[in-house]
Amino acid sequence: MLFPLQELVKFSDNIYEVTVAANRRAYQMLRIKDPLIEENEGKVVSLAAQQLFSKKVTYRIEKQ
Repeated sequence: MLFPLQELVKFSDNIYEVTVAANRRAYQMLRIKDPLIEENEGKVVSLAAQQLFSKKVTYRIEKQ
């Protein structure tokens, strides 16, 4: 799976937030050794971004 550039181009919210969320999701997936990583040829950041853009995984920003 390639990084979902078409989804990124269409994305209208804060790009920094989704980048941080994808990074955090990728870290989570690595920590739990998610089997989807192997199916995706080890491209964990692409997988995490795809999950966010397809709304399979959501994120929220906690305001302090």
